[in-house]
Amino acid sequence: MDSYQVQPIGYVHSCFKEKFAIPRQPALAPAARGTIELLAPYNQPRALEGLEQVSHIWVIFLFHRAQDQQHRLQVRPPRLGGNQRLGVFASRASHRPNSIGQSLVKLDRIDSQCQLHISGIDLLDGTPVLDIKPYIPFIESIPDAWNRIAEQPPALLPIDWQPEALSSAQKHALRLQEPLVELIEQCLSQDPKPAYQTPAPSRQYGALLHDVNVVWCYPEGGGILVLAVEQIG
Repeated sequence: MDSYQVQPIGYVHSCFKEKFAIPRQPALAPAARGTIELLAPYNQPRALEGLEQVSHIWVIFLFHRAQDQQHRLQVRPPRLGGNQRLGVFASRASHRPNSIGQSLVKLDRIDSQCQLHISGIDLLDGTPVLDIKPYIPFIESIPDAWNRIAEQPPALLPIDWQPEALSSAQKHALRLQEPLVELIEQCLSQDPKPAYQTPAPSRQYGALLHDVNVVWCYPEGGGILVLAVEQIG
């Protein structure tokens, strides 16, 4: 049997510095932004000529933090609560036979350094990019397509803020020049904790977005309460 090797053509610089709280699919958090830095010889205008005419791109990438030597025939998708098994090829779980993923993201612009600015991402910082392909609506948007495993988008949780946390998030948003408040609300409203957990109101969770640590809890009344947004380092 022939063997093949692939090499990254670039790397993602992302607002997501750790896996926890990353949306489970692209486009669920439009405020999630990043860039793709291409490597030579692809980091020159000739390789990108014509891409400015495209609004969305497929990013083919490597799950570099989920590489697995096991040959998994089944996985436990978060969509099904993390306890129900499903065939690996019926899921988009990160544990793949070749650790390859794909994301459909919005291409906002291409800068003078040939970096691709993208949004609506679900990509971890440092993700190796294997290929980039244009999205073609008349081919890839199929009106009568269906998926009975994931028929509807996930239900969103309401988000509430401690006043100090909201003020801090707004200040950091200005410093970063990023829609940080929207990013926090879009990510947390999808309930990033494992579906099988029923946390006590006193239990706190945290996630690193950009260079700030976001801390929240699940109060007795339901939803999510953002407790703090603090810069690290």
